Parts: sequence; structure tokens; C-alpha cells
Amino acid sequence: MEKINTALNKLANTGQFKKRYDHLKDEVLSDPDIVLYLNENSSTVTNEMVEKSLVKLYEFTTQSKHNCEKCPTLGECKNVLKGYQPRLIIQGNSLDLQYDMCPRKAVDDDKKKREKLIQSLYVPRDILSASIRDFYQTDSSAGRMDAAEKATIFATEYEAGKKQKGLYLHGQFGVGKTYLLGAIANELAERKIPSMIVYVPDFLRELKGSIGDNTLNSKIEMVKKASVLMLDDLGAESMTSWGRDEVIGPILQFRMLENLPTFFTSNFNFAELKNHLTFSQRGEKEEVKAARVMERIMYLADPIHLDGKNRRH
Repeated sequence: MEKINTALNKLANTGQFKKRYDHLKDEVLSDPDIVLYLNENSSTVTNEMVEKSLVKLYEFTTQSKHNCEKCPTLGECKNVLKGYQPRLIIQGNSLDLQYDMCPRKAVDDDKKKREKLIQSLYVPRDILSASIRDFYQTDSSAGRMDAAEKATIFATEYEAGKKQKGLYLHGQFGVGKTYLLGAIANELAERKIPSMIVYVPDFLRELKGSIGDNTLNSKIEMVKKASVLMLDDLGAESMTSWGRDEVIGPILQFRMLENLPTFFTSNFNFAELKNHLTFSQRGEKEEVKAARVMERIMYLADPIHLDGKNRRH
């Protein structure tokens, strides 16, 4: 240790080191932000404190400040702590830095918290950036305005435990049914309310593969008990009697009894969906079982027809 100290002392006493040190000191003390801070705190900050804190002061000069106006995105933040901006503070007999969260970081954190409130199964994540405003501004037809109004009422007035019907959005491909579900989920997340969007065809396929690994019931329970459930593309494919009676039926029955809000999208209106659910993949006609499922859907959601052009093309 003594040899190291001796070496450092010799280095400090060399002309080259002193020249570099003085240059660094001049650079730091001529920084406009440093000058402003020292002037504002001249009655407290001594020359000795400045000498002891040159390393911290130099670090301060190298970081983005003033709400990071030169930083184009959070991902391109150059600061030591990404998303945090430095502030000079007095710490005992020296100066130190405190890093505060910048506005961009606060916005990004809030967005991530909202996204965590929205569970999506087999639904593209970009749907979750949808907004109700964008939904109706692109097309102000009567059906879309009605849907937007009712979606807004639900998103702003929903309270856990309060009976409130969801929406059954039906119409042709690409008219924005799934988009509106994402918009509702996003609005709910703004209020810290969790929701779940499930693409029904893929969910049923996964459940079939879960029969042998003892995860079937837990997956159904997860969907069944979601605070706000959104079942996307109901009736998109032929549904087996098992899917109708052992999966969709029990989920809807539980939600009906517990008054848990449920939303649906489908290419079919109520009458068409009932007919679709009536016939099994084997061609068997099961009107009573189909009617039972439809009764639960109609109890849980009000139908709204969406029209307009196909926005997927």
C-alpha cells in the first residue's frame, strides 16, 4: 500500500498531471450550470468543498440536464443512470449528485405499469396502444359512435363489484372490433383496473393440448376470474361440443353469477352465433345447449353492430 501511495504522490507532483488537473478544473468551473449553482450557493459552498468535489462536478457536466431536452428518446439516454438526470446537492463538507427521474422515464414507467395491467392471450400487443378517440375519429358512422360512447361510459364508470354489462361487438372482418377492445383495456389501465383479452380460437386450441398436463383447469380458472374479460373472435371457427359446454359455458356461467363484466367480438350477430353453436363438428344439432350459452352471452353484453371498410387492407 505504501508503494502505491508513493507512486500516486509522485504522479500528482509531475507537471503533466498538474497541467491536466488545472485544465479539468477550469473546464468544470466554466460550465454555465456549475457557475449558476455556485453563485446561488456562494454563502454555503466553499473553495475547499469545490476542490474536494471536482470529480462529482465533472460528472455533472457530462450528463444530460434541463429535462433532457437534447435526448431524442429514453433509449438513447447517455446518462450514467438511464432515465435519470443529475442534481447538485450539499452532502456534509462536499458536493454530491442526486439523480432524479426524468419526465421521459416517468412516462415510460407509467406506460409499462399500464401494460402489466392488461393480460393478452394470443392478441397482438400493438392492439393495446389503441384509443377510443382514434376509433371513432377514423369513421363516425352511427354504429361506431354508439360503440365508442358505450365503451367510454364503461371505461370511466366501471367499479369492481358493480354490475355492469359489457358489449357484444359484431360485424365483418377488419372493422375495428378487436381494436376497440384494446382501446377499452387501455382506458381501464389508465385507472389502474386490470383486464384480459383472449383470442378464443387459439385459447381453445391450447386448452386441448393441456388436457394431459394437468394445467387445463388452472388456465380456465385464470380466464374465468379476470376482473374484466374480453373474448375476441367468438365463433371464428367451428366449435366442438367440448369447447362450448366445458370451456365457454362454465366461464360465462361463473361470470354471470359473479357479475363480472365480459366483452365479446364476433363476425356473427346473436342469431347467427346461436346457429353456429347449435351444430357440433359432427353435424349434431344441439339447440338447447347452444341456447344456454347464448342466454349467458345476452345477459352479460349488449350487442352493437360495427360496419365500415376493412381496415386490414
